[in-house]
Amino acid sequence: MNLFEASSKRQFEPLAARMRPRTLEEFVGQEHILGKGRLLRRAIQLDQLSSLIFYGPPGTGKTTLARVVANTTKSIFTTLNAVLAGVQEVRAVVAEAQKQRDYYDHRTILFVDEVHRWNKAQQDALLPWVENGTVIFIGATTENPFFKVNQALLSRSRVFQMQPLTGEDLLAVARQALADPERGYGKYKVAIDDGALAHLVKIADGDARSLLNALELAVETTPDTFPPPMDQAINITLDIAQESIQKKAVLYDREGDYHYDTISAFIKSLRGSDPDAASYWMARMVAAGEDPAFLFRRMLVFACEDVGLADPQALVFTEACAAAFERVGLPEGRYHLAAACLYLATAPKSNSAMAFFDALKVVEEEAQGDVPAHLKDGNRDKKGFGHGEGYLYPHAFRDHWVSQQYLPDALKGRVFFKPSEIGYERSIRTEVERRREIQLESLALAARPEVLSYSADAKSREAWLRRAQGSLYAEAADARERVFAALTISRHDRVLDLNAGRGLLLWEAVRRTPEGGVAGLVWEKTDLEILGHYAAERPESERPLLVPKTPASFTEADLPADWRGAAFEHVVGRNAWSGREAGAAIGGLLARLLQAGGRVSLAERIPRRSTRLSELVRDTWPEGAAVLEKIESLVYANPDNPLVDWDEADVEGALAGAGLAIAARELVPYTERRFIAPADVDRWLKADPKIDSYGKRLAEVLAAKESEGFAARLRESLAGREVEWRTVVLYIAGEK
Repeated sequence: MNLFEASSKRQFEPLAARMRPRTLEEFVGQEHILGKGRLLRRAIQLDQLSSLIFYGPPGTGKTTLARVVANTTKSIFTTLNAVLAGVQEVRAVVAEAQKQRDYYDHRTILFVDEVHRWNKAQQDALLPWVENGTVIFIGATTENPFFKVNQALLSRSRVFQMQPLTGEDLLAVARQALADPERGYGKYKVAIDDGALAHLVKIADGDARSLLNALELAVETTPDTFPPPMDQAINITLDIAQESIQKKAVLYDREGDYHYDTISAFIKSLRGSDPDAASYWMARMVAAGEDPAFLFRRMLVFACEDVGLADPQALVFTEACAAAFERVGLPEGRYHLAAACLYLATAPKSNSAMAFFDALKVVEEEAQGDVPAHLKDGNRDKKGFGHGEGYLYPHAFRDHWVSQQYLPDALKGRVFFKPSEIGYERSIRTEVERRREIQLESLALAARPEVLSYSADAKSREAWLRRAQGSLYAEAADARERVFAALTISRHDRVLDLNAGRGLLLWEAVRRTPEGGVAGLVWEKTDLEILGHYAAERPESERPLLVPKTPASFTEADLPADWRGAAFEHVVGRNAWSGREAGAAIGGLLARLLQAGGRVSLAERIPRRSTRLSELVRDTWPEGAAVLEKIESLVYANPDNPLVDWDEADVEGALAGAGLAIAARELVPYTERRFIAPADVDRWLKADPKIDSYGKRLAEVLAAKESEGFAARLRESLAGREVEWRTVVLYIAGEK
């Protein structure tokens, strides 16, 4: 008997079968595909169907819609159930379809219920006949056809996804069944309480079949006998409704779409910090018999992937719950499932562990730099290759940390770990950022050593050794603390950094003024690129304004329109003084941009007070020291040398000239262990006519022949030595 033929014993059919819609007008729901004017509705009405696949949960009308097609079309309509039919049955249908086409010019529509049950061979057996138009294929499946149906067959079919029926749809189905005198209960005096009907609709959860089965049970078991006498009333109360649909079967297939969709909903609810939704989805899985070990595995992954360092205890707690479950088992072990679920749902979230995968991508896609020499194992090749030379042992320093390079040269300054402002990560974020800033600043200082003959293109590997052996990081950290200690910054203040560099003062100002604004003058292109990279990691509203200008070249026109005319409450700077001319520019800038009552705080290295070469050889080579002192008297007396034509008095005078009263002033010496490389001595002795250097003045003090011998002796005396190098920093603060 055909699946859709009317039964002579319709009274013995379940209500859900009897009430199947026969026409589009009787069909309830799926307005998104069957509403007036929709493609599928027009195709059915015009009998111009192509191959179709109906996909959706049980009880949404897939088979019913196929029945409507059968009742509407003039084509031969035949059905197969994928559970029962195989290749042989397919061939029989195809043979009959060919006969109907060739002899009677009739089309054949083949409806295959539960098509996902067919294997590849069975689906392939149908494919050529669908392709040449022998049969029009209609399939119904509760599984995602994009995974369960062959791509070849899928590409020749149009997929329509059917949604669970809405509450209004289910009410219409129930009322239709209660009113229909032929197929439903219209000829009986059935009265159903509103609360009872609402309960049936709610528990049916979009499944019309479930609703009609419960309604049938309620109506036919309420009277003593059924059918009752025509004048007997059948009253369905809420209690009867609850008994009729005590528990809805959980829709869950541990190997199908519902499994993956439900676990996806669970994880996304945890990630969204919704303990109610997470509890519900986990309950769905537990009720359906999901393996608790699987749930714990997913939660253990989640504890690191989505909670991470925002709450380091999340992994510990989840693992403890998993271990406790192993000891306790079901049913009490559900408490441990619930506890882990609620902990993770309410824990602060961070996906900063993705830093590893960002690093892995770099390893896979970019050239791999060599391990820096100071990080290499020194046990085997220290003597021959210098492996391990220059490594600084962090435990020997304050706070058990020291700034030094750990990434390969090609990746210096790259950031992978980005702590959030949530939970535990919030407590470490500032320290991580501040250490990075000191690291960048120290590297920048190493690349720009304070030597009178410094040339920008003379960077070499020795610069790293000198920095690693020194304690530039200590000076940078101290400078940041001292500069901001001299200011009283409010959250809404505006701050200008005269020399943003790599961001040592800039980012600290950003942290201290979350509701204000920070602008930084960036002198070099490389620094601008680095600062721009870091700024891009922040929300746009929290980024500082980066202006690629020096104090001498900067004007208010370089500011965006919304910044012009705004006075700064504070101005900070580190090593912004590069000669009297630059100092005059800074004074003028302060006079224009610092508001009345505003403060300035600067940290300036004073080159005139730093170690001189004569000091390094005074004890071992007095004659050479005397020559160097003559050279230094010329170099440091030159009023046109921007490195040394100023000292602390000039800084103080410039601030006073800008209308500032000096609030604090202190000269602080710093001492570092510096490695003198041969390349350093060569640079110092280079006679560059553009720079007033040791090399240029040496020719004035000694004859050419003597100069050559002196240079060789100086190289021998200094190259390869570690020396105590003194740097003097002026900390000065003023108020306008």
